[in-house]
Amino acid sequence: LQISGYLNLLANTIDNFTHGLAVAASFLVSRKVGFLTTMAILLHEIPHEVGDFAILLRAGFDRWSAAKMQLSTALGGILGACFAICAQSPKGAGETVAWILPFTSGGFLYIALVNVVPDLLEEKNPWNSLQQILLLCTGITVMVLLSLT
Repeated sequence: LQISGYLNLLANTIDNFTHGLAVAASFLVSRKVGFLTTMAILLHEIPHEVGDFAILLRAGFDRWSAAKMQLSTALGGILGACFAICAQSPKGAGETVAWILPFTSGGFLYIALVNVVPDLLEEKNPWNSLQQILLLCTGITVMVLLSLT
């Protein structure tokens, strides 16, 4: 088995931990924010987990082992949610989410931009770059509109 498979599992566990933090903190804000955050993370996680499964297969894991290892990384999400709940301030949820949500949001934005910006800079066709920027802005707009309803 290649080390890349194990590194991917570690990264996926950390990613799931931050997802758990974000979901639990969002539910501390309100049910609406919690459900919106959960839906956004689920939409992100489906293709992400399929990609991680493919990375594990390429690293030498068999299908059953790759599936078990991917499932084990989900424990990171549970630990993240438990951490967010246990970190809740006696003064209320406001102080907890005051640092958790910006921390997780910043991490998600950083990871997204680290993946997108290099591709945009290497793109030879300006129309493709413009499309990607427009789609990124559309995603931001959808999230803003959902937060207003």
